[in-house]
Amino acid sequence: MTEPAIAQKAPYAVDLKPGVYWWCACGRSKTQPFCDGSHKGTGLEPVKIEMTEAKQVYLCGCKHSRTKPFCDGSHKTL
Repeated sequence: MTEPAIAQKAPYAVDLKPGVYWWCACGRSKTQPFCDGSHKGTGLEPVKIEMTEAKQVYLCGCKHSRTKPFCDGSHKTL
């Protein structure tokens, strides 16, 4: 398994509407914080997010959160 690339050392604040989203876990996506398929061959897989209501969330940008896909402040120790 490959270590994820750090996309940024801060969370992504995003306003999500109800629906399904795929959070990039590898850090290689060009459409951060969402998956664009760049993980293929890395051994890493995107994380499914299902929103039932519109809400602002903070998605992990460093890819090292223990509460993936949400930020837990892990970027502060990198």
